[in-house]
Amino acid sequence: MNRIEIIKAAAEKAAKKAEFKRRQKFNSMLVRKWTDEVEVPRRRAEEEVFDEAIAKLDENYNHWTDGEKYAETHYGDVMRNTTREWDE
Repeated sequence: MNRIEIIKAAAEKAAKKAEFKRRQKFNSMLVRKWTDEVEVPRRRAEEEVFDEAIAKLDENYNHWTDGEKYAETHYGDVMRNTTREWDE
């Protein structure tokens, strides 16, 4: 091989490497852009839905909110007699 041919081949190889790195950088930029604009907001929305579902699980559906009404309905006279004894 001639020295000029070797230099030409090395220059072509260096140009291909540079082109590959340029494409790789451009593709990385596109992926980062997509991640920031599409994927992250979608993840946040999914997390918010999950957080709302968990918050709903914290409610106690078995809790009677009106204790006096509950006692009157279910225990009536027994409750009144017992509390009267406490007051005496």
